[in-house]
Amino acid sequence: MSPLSGRCSCGGVRYELTSEPMFVHCCHCLDCQRQTGSAFAINALIETGRIRIVAGAVAETEFPTESGRPHLVYRCPDCLTALWSDYGARGYLGFLRAGTLDDPSRIKPDVHIFTRSKLPWVRLPEGVPAFEVFYDMKTLWPQEALDRRQAASAAARQTKS
Repeated sequence: MSPLSGRCSCGGVRYELTSEPMFVHCCHCLDCQRQTGSAFAINALIETGRIRIVAGAVAETEFPTESGRPHLVYRCPDCLTALWSDYGARGYLGFLRAGTLDDPSRIKPDVHIFTRSKLPWVRLPEGVPAFEVFYDMKTLWPQEALDRRQAASAAARQTKS
């Protein structure tokens, strides 16, 4: 399978993912609705070190959140397309906007979250877990994905020390 790649609207920023995402959220929270101007955001969770910029550069912007935790958004500085986010400013975990992929059909949501604010006309697919707020990662994520996330978190802590 060829690597996943994507770009901003103007094409000034292009990226490749060096592996498949760990897990994919379809988030129905009000923050995602406001920031995307849509009913939900589809975020492919991947280590930021596995997002490789192949053209251009991104600009970091900070958004307010309901939780009060920092939310960094990485955008094209020209067309301002949001390419990925770092919820909580962890520094190691990117929430890649699946709509920026060259072929967004290559991934699908593993879970629907924050369905308490889902728009009433959105129908959730059968067989995909859905939660009013969030979920327990240890029960849904494959072990390989949990291991990858743990390794990325540990590496980020080592870097900060």
